[in-house]
Amino acid sequence: MLQVARLALAPLLLWQGRQVRRQALRLPEAAGPRSGMAGSGALALRLLIVGDSGGAGVGASTQGEALAGRLAQALARRLQGSVHWQLIAKTGHTTADALAHLAGAALAPADVLVTALGVNDTVAQVSPRCWALQVQQLHELAVQRAGVRYSLHSAVPPMHAFPLLPQPLRWLMGAHAMRMNRMLGRSLIGQTQRGMQALPPHLHGSAAAELMAPDGFHPGPEGYKVWGESLAERIARDWVKLKSH
Repeated sequence: MLQVARLALAPLLLWQGRQVRRQALRLPEAAGPRSGMAGSGALALRLLIVGDSGGAGVGASTQGEALAGRLAQALARRLQGSVHWQLIAKTGHTTADALAHLAGAALAPADVLVTALGVNDTVAQVSPRCWALQVQQLHELAVQRAGVRYSLHSAVPPMHAFPLLPQPLRWLMGAHAMRMNRMLGRSLIGQTQRGMQALPPHLHGSAAAELMAPDGFHPGPEGYKVWGESLAERIARDWVKLKSH
């Protein structure tokens, strides 16, 4: 059904995609170091974040206000200690790009990997099965190169709820994003060292405008705070459970 619709609507979808790219407000990645320490006291966690423009903090002025900083701060509070974090992210990256980036980067040891990827894979219409495999490969590479023990994958955002995308492009992107999330969820069944976390509902829908950046696509500083808190709550719970076994 989805493939038939994609073929039938191909000329319109191509035109709409070009229009969106032409009209979109292009914001820079958040400024500042790509590694640091949050909190105080004994080291509680070492965090590695791999992502695209959302991971790189587009929509925030500094990394302290972006996903990496917000997440590390939230984890430091929950774990009552210090959190070392490292960010590997770039605007436009697909998961395949992120794999290559991670393979070539100098990495500090890490306990937990967080991935913030999938939007560019959705735009490129990467197959859900291929995407889930690439996300698994990211986890395996982080285990091999940084010693990661647990990975939390941020789900692809609900692109059907992005008001700046015109119809039917919005419907197509949203349907593909949901297929990708379902495939990733199925691939994680029975795994205790990996999980998936949906985007907080505050960050999509009619009430999300005040949390978003001026481009309407990326979170602003308050949006990153909401996202970071959601991820931190899940990581803290799963990490404590993993350490107790």
